[in-house]
Amino acid sequence: QVQLVESGGGLVQSGDSLRLSCAASERSFSTYYMGWFRQVPGKEREFVAEISRTGGTLYYAASVNGRFTISRDNAKNTVYLQMNSLKPEDTAVYYCAAAKGPLRVGALGADYWGQGTQVTVSS
Repeated sequence: QVQLVESGGGLVQSGDSLRLSCAASERSFSTYYMGWFRQVPGKEREFVAEISRTGGTLYYAASVNGRFTISRDNAKNTVYLQMNSLKPEDTAVYYCAAAKGPLRVGALGADYWGQGTQVTVSS
């Protein structure tokens, strides 16, 4: 069982930056694909970004490509999401996810989820 704990959410203004962190309990962290999803009330959880086991391959949703950067530190069992040039439409609960396979296939591909952290961007 992998436990994921997100942190770093908050209330910011349009154009600001935030960095989310997700700490994993699992010693075999480096064997998991890691990713970030987000969800707003009434909508499905949507893919945001994915990073491969070694960090060598990254994928982003079109809506965040060029503004968000995913990274990982396998020595610290932690994955990050650097969010720049935030927009009001980025407002959502952000979830960290872990899986043995790629996460860009969607939320059904995730094996483990964090509890979520709220990001609110005001205009």
